[in-house]
Amino acid sequence: MTADHEAFLAGERPDDVAIYLAADAVDDLGRLESYGERVDDGIVIVVDGERGRNAFRAATGVDAMAFAKEAMATQGSIDAKLTGGTCPEADGDHEVRFVFAFAEEQNEDVGGLYGEGDVVHAYARCDCDLAYSDKWVVGDR
Repeated sequence: MTADHEAFLAGERPDDVAIYLAADAVDDLGRLESYGERVDDGIVIVVDGERGRNAFRAATGVDAMAFAKEAMATQGSIDAKLTGGTCPEADGDHEVRFVFAFAEEQNEDVGGLYGEGDVVHAYARCDCDLAYSDKWVVGDR
């Protein structure tokens, strides 16, 4: 795992976003390798928020904020490393096509989960086309 990916997962990059793209979700994974970390079945890119949202749109054809809003309607489970998940509609083999995530710093004034620590918000698109979301306190997974 790259230092950028580790720092993001540790909540140390709250101005950045993380993007996971499965190998079969993009036309040419090779051209993205200089921007991120190759994982077994795809690539993880950690980049500043604005560039990340633009990169997400370029790679997936989907607006990141519209995608997040869609995904929030369905709760699922996304892996702590952001490279997979469990689709809530899974009745067989379902694979994550892409993930968009950001971290929010602890905010005790808001309370709840946000009062416990930095929170990762993650949004995934399954190969069945369902969008779902997950969030957790950094270090709880």
